[in-house]
Amino acid sequence: MRLLLTRHAQTASNVGHALDTAYPGAPLTELGHQQAARLAARLAAEPLAVVAASTLLRAQQTAAPVATAHGLTVATLDGLREIDAGGWEMQNSAEAIEGYVGVVRGWAAGDLDAAVPGGPTGHEFLARFDAAVRAVEDAASAEDGTQAVAVAVSHGAAIRTWAAIRCGNASAEEVAGRRLANTDILVVEGSTGSGWLLDGWLEDPANEGASLTAEH
Repeated sequence: MRLLLTRHAQTASNVGHALDTAYPGAPLTELGHQQAARLAARLAAEPLAVVAASTLLRAQQTAAPVATAHGLTVATLDGLREIDAGGWEMQNSAEAIEGYVGVVRGWAAGDLDAAVPGGPTGHEFLARFDAAVRAVEDAASAEDGTQAVAVAVSHGAAIRTWAAIRCGNASAEEVAGRRLANTDILVVEGSTGSGWLLDGWLEDPANEGASLTAEH
């Protein structure tokens, strides 16, 4: 399967650099809706079998135009949601952000026993994101043997952390540390059974030169 792991479009929490990870989360900004529309246009030629999104509002709003353009409905999967910030929820201090990033980068480096204070361990995060990916695989399986293509709209930390751990050809440090702007796409190929390989990054050209926003 070719899986397009897509970060949601912009929210006010991104602009404010807040660790917004709880349900339902912030809605898209006006720019975010424009980004979602551009995403649908960028993916118009893709033979999508499934459009999935996390339960958080920003992911649902980002996925909706893509699904509509392909005559699909959005498959809502709680496992695609952002990594829970626990006691750092909605904080934007350097201490909170550095603490959160430090834990999830530690997972990418192999320390899955570490936990976000008041939040999950790496094992818990992987179990639920893996389950969501398997659900997308099952929904996208092509009976004629052709390679299925699916979009999963998720969140910056979750996408990069999962890919850093699960993609056998990826440098965990590079993937976990690379910027993933709003509606940028990390492309992986493979399956849960055979393993996953990183096949590239698809960036929204309109994001070039844009200021950094929080990745949640």
